Amino acid sequence: QVQLVESGGGLVQAGGSLRLSCAASGRTFSGCAMGWFRRAPGKEREFVAAISVSGGGTSYADYVKGRFTIARDNAKKTVYLLMNSLKPEDTAVYYCAADLFLGSRLRVGVSDYDYWGQGTQVTVSS
Repeated sequence: QVQLVESGGGLVQAGGSLRLSCAASGRTFSGCAMGWFRRAPGKEREFVAAISVSGGGTSYADYVKGRFTIARDNAKKTVYLLMNSLKPEDTAVYYCAADLFLGSRLRVGVSDYDYWGQGTQVTVSS
């Protein structure tokens, strides 16, 4: 079992930055790949970024590549999403998720992930 709690969301102006954190509890965090997803109003939940167990492998959606960075600290059982150059279209509820399956590639599908946090709201004003 993995319990996930996101924090760090808020209101920011376009061009600004935010750092989201996801604190995990449970024994299996260090054995999970971790991902960030988001859901904008009226849209489906979509992939943002993922990171491997060791942190050495990462994957990003094209619409955040070069602006967002995912990182993890296994000792603190925490995964981060650093978001720079934020745009109004980044406005969404952001969720972290844990993937128990350890394959050769990081997965990007909503249904691939086993545990989810409750989400944190990010609002970017123009």
